[in-house]
Amino acid sequence: QVQLVESGGGLVQAGGSLRLSCAASGRTFSGYVMAWFRQAPGKEREFVAAIRWSSGITASPDSVKGRFTISRDNAKNTVYLQMNSLEPEDTAVYYCAANSRGFSGIPYSVQGYNYWGQGTQVTVSS
Repeated sequence: QVQLVESGGGLVQAGGSLRLSCAASGRTFSGYVMAWFRQAPGKEREFVAAIRWSSGITASPDSVKGRFTISRDNAKNTVYLQMNSLEPEDTAVYYCAANSRGFSGIPYSVQGYNYWGQGTQVTVSS
């Protein structure tokens, strides 16, 4: 059974930085796509970034490109989300997700992922 455990959330001032971690266990993740999503109160869960575990190829939307960076540590089975220049609009619960279905690309939708963590709160004050 795949388990994803997020950590690293917290309260930060606008312009600050946070690094989120997602510790993955239960499988060999070489064929997986790992992603971060976020959900603000009253809004749908949205795609933030993803990485193909084996190749390291990444994807992210324009809203975070240049500010957020996804990476993975093979030895630690951990995926990271480095978030810089944080804005109040980045306030949300951040979720780690995994796609184990052998998808050839990088899914951008919630439906593209079949494992989820419990989430970690990120609050950016103005």
